[in-house]
Amino acid sequence: MGIRATITGKNQITIPAAIVRELQLEPGMQVEFEIGEERSVTMRPVLSRGELARQLQGKWAHLFGPDDDPIGHLIREREREDEEID
Repeated sequence: MGIRATITGKNQITIPAAIVRELQLEPGMQVEFEIGEERSVTMRPVLSRGELARQLQGKWAHLFGPDDDPIGHLIREREREDEEID
């Protein structure tokens, strides 16, 4: 059984708390909708560039020396750029 929500007169919907927790959604995040077969809709969070870079941080650490932090630098750079965009 799915989780239900109601569309308002302004075509707005409140995302149920269970979905917010499961997808770790936060205020200000963007979500993307995709229309599928048989009138189905898929919603997924759109990760910021800083969040995408953070996901890479642990995967490449073994390639750099103990004082090198290029991924950390990239994360900070992307977060600053994301703040300028918002």
